[in-house]
Amino acid sequence: METSTISATESIATQTRPAPRWAWLTATFFGAGHLHPGPGTWGSLAALALWSGGARFLPEPWRVPVALAVVAITLLVGIPAATLVARAKGDEDPSCVVIDEVSGQTLAFVAVPLHWNSLLAAFILFRAFDILKPPPIRQLERIPGGAGIMLDDIGAGAFALAVVQLLLHFGILK
Repeated sequence: METSTISATESIATQTRPAPRWAWLTATFFGAGHLHPGPGTWGSLAALALWSGGARFLPEPWRVPVALAVVAITLLVGIPAATLVARAKGDEDPSCVVIDEVSGQTLAFVAVPLHWNSLLAAFILFRAFDILKPPPIRQLERIPGGAGIMLDDIGAGAFALAVVQLLLHFGILK
């Protein structure tokens, strides 16, 4: 019997095998990644809807830790899910994988007031940084597997968070 091994440097695109259902549901954020046009924007909109709706029921002091916990959980579950779905699709970063947008977009909402203008600014800034990928975000995308899929969006979320916090600090947003 012959066995084969896959080297660590081999591209995800060459490693096709079926992904389990949990990975598809997680990676596509329960199907949001199958919406068109712009599945990534739909993933970000899902995060916006869930955060703006759900965070209102949290006491104010719990919002930041809960948002950070959501980011951590989606990152920890999203990396293996994104890896498995990318392998199944034979694509290094399939557009249907939007758990990365959910994670990064939620990071952009950390410590942002639940006012429409602040949430909209965080949404737009995250999408802009995610699409434009200024350095070092572009370099994070080059990390292999699900980690690269997820971490560039964490970078975009961190950039958006920083800009929104500056806008809040200087009174441009309230």
